[in-house]
Amino acid sequence: MRSARSLLAATAVLALAAALTACTANNPPSNNGAQNAPKVDGTVTVFAAASLKESFTELGKRFEAAYPGAKVSFNFGGSSALAQSIVSGAPVDVFAAASPATMKTVTDAKLTGEDPRVFVRNTLEIAVAKGNPKHIGGLKDLGGVKTALCAKEVPCGTAAVTALKAAGVQVTPATYEQDVKGALTKVELGEVDASLVYRTDVKADAAKIDGVEFPESAQAVNDYPVVSLGKAPNANGAAAFLGYLNSMDARRVLTEAGFQVP
Repeated sequence: MRSARSLLAATAVLALAAALTACTANNPPSNNGAQNAPKVDGTVTVFAAASLKESFTELGKRFEAAYPGAKVSFNFGGSSALAQSIVSGAPVDVFAAASPATMKTVTDAKLTGEDPRVFVRNTLEIAVAKGNPKHIGGLKDLGGVKTALCAKEVPCGTAAVTALKAAGVQVTPATYEQDVKGALTKVELGEVDASLVYRTDVKADAAKIDGVEFPESAQAVNDYPVVSLGKAPNANGAAAFLGYLNSMDARRVLTEAGFQVP
């Protein structure tokens, strides 16, 4: 008799478990985190270093696809100039700089909503015309050709000074450019024979130029910090964009662009 009751109890338990399983399958649990997350819409204004243009443009499209109500508005340029614009009152949600030094301009003014974090790193290459007609093999060859450098106050210029010093090479550039895209364009137009730019810029422009690696670049690695602004007009959008930058999808895009992702 006891065995019969035990069998009936076990059968009832199994039936209940089956019913609960079916219910769960037909009605999956709600994602309370997603439901409670702040709504992301409107324009997210991002100031970003010029060397981030190609990768961030792609990330912006993907972000907008993930958040249909949101639109990303980018302003790309030299990190120093962007930082000064922010300090002067430009309405910005997110700032991505090409060096901690330029980010410090903004943090010293107490304009950030949190501590910046490094999300990628970048190194230099020598950009040359397709086929490398001047046969440039390293920094030592830049002394005898027309060269473009970034201005010393911008991150790519600071990195160039560090690399040249490490190589023991002195270069008198034909021009100083305010951002890395300007230095790259000089090579594209044939106005100079070479320029010191980021490897990501060489990769993005591989159809028009070639890149020459050099060992001293390891001593001039640039960390790229990113942060939301304390008075961000679209705080929810800023938080969502920073969260997306940390996603596997974003990390993949940045890695494919040539950045080192920590």
